[in-house]
Amino acid sequence: MPFALLKDRALVSVSGPDAENFLQNILTTDLEALAAGEAKPGALLTPQGKILFDFLISRAGENSFRLECRADVSDDFIRRLMLYKLRAKVEIAKAEQGLVAVAWGDHSTASQFDSTPVADARFRDVSVTRFYGGTAAGGDPAAWQALRIAHGIAESGSDYQLGDAFPHDVLLDETGGVGFRKGCYVGQEVVSRMQHRGTARRRVLIVSAERPLPAPGAELTVSGRPVGTLGTTAGTAGLAIARIDRVKAALDAGQPIMADDVTVSLTIPAWAKFTFPLETVGPQESVGAEEA
Repeated sequence: MPFALLKDRALVSVSGPDAENFLQNILTTDLEALAAGEAKPGALLTPQGKILFDFLISRAGENSFRLECRADVSDDFIRRLMLYKLRAKVEIAKAEQGLVAVAWGDHSTASQFDSTPVADARFRDVSVTRFYGGTAAGGDPAAWQALRIAHGIAESGSDYQLGDAFPHDVLLDETGGVGFRKGCYVGQEVVSRMQHRGTARRRVLIVSAERPLPAPGAELTVSGRPVGTLGTTAGTAGLAIARIDRVKAALDAGQPIMADDVTVSLTIPAWAKFTFPLETVGPQESVGAEEA
């Protein structure tokens, strides 16, 4: 079973009698639908509906949750959670045993991890398991990045910047990261409006090319006009967040989509439910407009 140690990840513990109610009222994830043994994606949003922090959340016992997030923003994440704590009976802290490992494929070598496995619910057509706080050595981080690319799973830092994306942009609406039937949470009004109006136009797409792709952050353009931004890359494959209406217009017109001087193809992840729009907009319209 291939695996990777994720040294750029950290674990935040939220526990106490009010832990579930506290998190349910501020995060996008519906914790009532979170089963033991699974990790679901989610986000803490600005009131305007943009992602401040992204994470994977799982149950760590009775009245206890672990939130796996980027290590470089974990302290800021804790401070933001503390702002919402008020009088809630919860304890918020960074886990001391913060090792994070991920494995995929068959489970023939899962015994090498000295921790309880948790299923990564973002992946629909391959078994991906995360291990927290145990011990492991070796692994192949490059293969993990290639797996994320192949399945269209975006993460902040490498694929988008915090504060610059809505949950729909990074497919949290389709990976179980947004509870549309739960009560209010921070930014809920904007996210619900985008869902009910069907106005999401920026989406994660899988990028492929015949030559190595440029570095993450390169603009995707059609006739010199931006349509998206390149994220994680691995040779000739990568991820991008792009305006799907612009991409569809380029495909219909037979116009090449470029990443610097590399011609690319853009496809929707196979598991995703969204499609390219039937009606597209003209190239003269603004590309960066917010849909909400």
